[in-house]
Amino acid sequence: MPVIDLKYGRKSIAFEYDDDRCDILGQHQDVEALSDIEIGQRLDAPIGTKPLEEIFGPGESILIVVPDATRQTAAGQIVNLVVRRLIANGSLPSDITIIFATGIHRKVNEAEKSEILTPFIAQRIKTQDHDPRDLAKLVRLGETAGGISVELNRALVDFDHTILVGGISFHYFAGFTGGRKLICPGLASSSTISATHRLAFDCEKKSRREGVDSGLLDGNVVHEAFMEAVSKIRPPFAISTIVNSAGDAVDLFCGDWIASHRAACDVFAKRHTVNIAEKRDLVIVSCGGSPHDINLIQAHKALEAASNACNEGGAIVLLAECAGGLGRDDFLKWFAASDSGMLAESLCKKYQVNGQTAWSLLKKAERFDIRVVTSLDDSSLATMRMTAETSFAGLGKERGFIIPEGARTLVRAKQV
Repeated sequence: MPVIDLKYGRKSIAFEYDDDRCDILGQHQDVEALSDIEIGQRLDAPIGTKPLEEIFGPGESILIVVPDATRQTAAGQIVNLVVRRLIANGSLPSDITIIFATGIHRKVNEAEKSEILTPFIAQRIKTQDHDPRDLAKLVRLGETAGGISVELNRALVDFDHTILVGGISFHYFAGFTGGRKLICPGLASSSTISATHRLAFDCEKKSRREGVDSGLLDGNVVHEAFMEAVSKIRPPFAISTIVNSAGDAVDLFCGDWIASHRAACDVFAKRHTVNIAEKRDLVIVSCGGSPHDINLIQAHKALEAASNACNEGGAIVLLAECAGGLGRDDFLKWFAASDSGMLAESLCKKYQVNGQTAWSLLKKAERFDIRVVTSLDDSSLATMRMTAETSFAGLGKERGFIIPEGARTLVRAKQV
């Protein structure tokens, strides 16, 4: 029988399966990475705006916003090339600062900074960390039409210009990552992050709000709130990448922060959406390795993809190393609720961003038999109503699906 290598952290696990009974979803043939020359050509032809050299001038301060360690965006190669272009255009290294869009995630450590930016850039260009609770480093820029206070990192107004550098993938309630998400929630206050994320949950129905889902932007109230927040500063230049499974950029869209992001999302969705005629009783899903399975909160995105391919009551086997643990020290507290309905009640009384992820996870655990190949302990899994999968014995011979890159795959089942 054929064997597929499923990524697990920075390693992989060989899995043998019966290809007459088990189909692979979303296994994309890796496209060759863009060369520096090809990236330069794309930077020379931005969408809806002028090239970098015509926007930024000598002596002007420039803030480059990049993702944290939970994203795979080829930021190192892109930032390296952008910085070189800016310096060639007359900017001094001291004019340029890089900030990590961590949102409510933990700070990026020194080793991760070098990995995200390359050691060359990390050693030569100043970096800043974002703290969503540091009031001295936040500024209020008004509010959205829905009354949400827009509080963003002060650096966004202190610097003359801002460049966004991010990557595109699916997000289970914002539609897609990248673009506007680098600023909101990436550089927003904890209260702004909470208020915008809360829009994803319908407290009357005790469920995710209609129109809020993976791969959806139009009519998505969370996306619209993010857009309103970012429109307060309107970054003059944005770069969105699409990467392969190795994390290398295979496509790049740049220019106007709205148009370039939308173009990247459209292409990513076309390449990574899988339509199936029916759901099955077994789905084996890998997050796609690190950083997609760096912690359970990130790994949940792959579980979302698997849930769209599995019959109610079926089994989902999730490969998620979770070297960083759950992602939040207080994540398990949500699972003290007797069921997802009670968790939803708690969430609506006192909303917290990770509570919504906990609700989504518990809801899936009630619908499916979820088994996890992971470094997490059995007690934590049991609290979350999941079990450890220690052996693949017998799996792969049943009728089911294998999703090798769950974090980068959107499954749509035919409606009956």
